[in-house]
Amino acid sequence: MKAVFVEAPHKVVVRDVPYPEPSSDEVTIQVKRCGICGTDLHIYQGDFLSEYPIIPGHEFSGIIDKVGDGVSHFKLGDRVTVDPSLFCGECEFCLSGRGNHCEFWGAIGNTTSGAMAEFVKVPASIVFHLPDHIPFAEGAFVEPVACVVHGMNQLQLKVGQSVLLFGAGSIGQLLIQALAHSGAAILTVIDVDESKLAMARNYGATHTHLSKDITTVLANKTGRRGFDAVIDVTGIPSIIQSAFDYLGPKGSYLQFGVAPSDAKISINPFNIYHMDWRIIGSMAVNHTFRSALDWMSAGRFNVESLISKTINIDDVPTFFSEGKSSNIMKVQITFE
Repeated sequence: MKAVFVEAPHKVVVRDVPYPEPSSDEVTIQVKRCGICGTDLHIYQGDFLSEYPIIPGHEFSGIIDKVGDGVSHFKLGDRVTVDPSLFCGECEFCLSGRGNHCEFWGAIGNTTSGAMAEFVKVPASIVFHLPDHIPFAEGAFVEPVACVVHGMNQLQLKVGQSVLLFGAGSIGQLLIQALAHSGAAILTVIDVDESKLAMARNYGATHTHLSKDITTVLANKTGRRGFDAVIDVTGIPSIIQSAFDYLGPKGSYLQFGVAPSDAKISINPFNIYHMDWRIIGSMAVNHTFRSALDWMSAGRFNVESLISKTINIDDVPTFFSEGKSSNIMKVQITFE
């Protein structure tokens, strides 16, 4: 079978490898769609914890192709999607509801072979049946929606609150939809691309602004007149630094975007005290995959329009080497 290998930073190839035979309590999935995530690009660039070589890919859907011993709740041909999280279930973090901080944390496509391949084997315990009315393309979105669900659980937004969000890429658009469904009143979105802001308005943003204009248009939304919640999805330190200017009293700041591990910002600790701020992170998925699947199954998310393009597996090395242009949302590898 064909598989994408990141052999080292900035070195990616497509190779023929043996079929992944499932062991006990595992299944082998014929991949139908696999999304390319920012984390995959970080792996390619050498900015993530992955060891090389590795087959990336953790946002995917497909069909059960083979079932290992001990698996009784899946059969050949079942349509499925997969929570890539690999938690040990026994450490103090797993036992206290913090599985995403498992002492032995792993993930399909991050620490072990992923779904940028024609077939991938995974533990049956992390596989979910995909309802017939959800296409494979949308099934590959359940994982990013699960990340959004975790972020929303962290934020604890109250109905009627005002929100400022930086970054209207594919994850930003999912957050916009989640915030609109969860009771945000004013929902202001900032980005560098007007087409993304137009999409944000369609998904529930009440105000949108180009980033170059915010010093002027948000001049009356600083300090004590700031927003109830501010969210960064960009991971860009300079934007994160400035985002706190717009956080109001008793406000909540959510860091959702992944910044470089060595990045630094400066924040006034008196403001944290005096303004009664909550500063929150949101790391990946934390037992939120089922909630995300149910939310999508109910038709609460529009994800189809977030797919900018599909490519074949042989096109992946070129895509990685050329990089993702600023106006691209989600790119998926198709095996259909």
